This record gives sequence, structure tokens and C-alpha cells, in this order.
Amino acid sequence: MKIQILGAGCAKCGLLERRAREAAALAGVNAEILKITDPDEIVDMGVLVTPALAVDGAVKKAGTVPSVEEIIGYLRNGAPGMHER
Repeated sequence: MKIQILGAGCAKCGLLERRAREAAALAGVNAEILKITDPDEIVDMGVLVTPALAVDGAVKKAGTVPSVEEIIGYLRNGAPGMHER
């Protein structure tokens, strides 16, 4: 599983990365965590506000930092992303 953190590297991006790592550990998910900082790549994924979280290329949350519990939901249940509703 790939967890992507999209953003320029601000404090909120760092918080999102920490929460994603904690969520993966708590969920027992073997995840590769990638940081995407290239603005063109971020926009290509449909994200206009950061930080954003994507799981296996599907954007789950943008503009806010989800809680660890919310991220666990994305990892375990395949909760729909922003563009999947």
C-alpha cells in the first residue's frame, strides 16, 4: 500500500506524515509513505489545497489534517476519497 503526503513541506504536512505513520502502525498495514512536493504532480492528482493525503493514488483528504482514527479508516475500510463519492 502507498500512502502519499502531498504538500510543500509545511508544518501541517509534517503532522500529516506523523499521523499517517502512526495510523499505518496501529492498523497493522505495511505501507510505503511517499512525500510529493512537486506542485505540478499535486495538481495532476486534483489537489488544489494542501496538505493532502492519498492512499494508492486516490486522494482521501485535502486542506486539513485528518485524525489518526480517520486515516485508519481510509487504510482499513477503503473509505471513499474526495473524487470517489
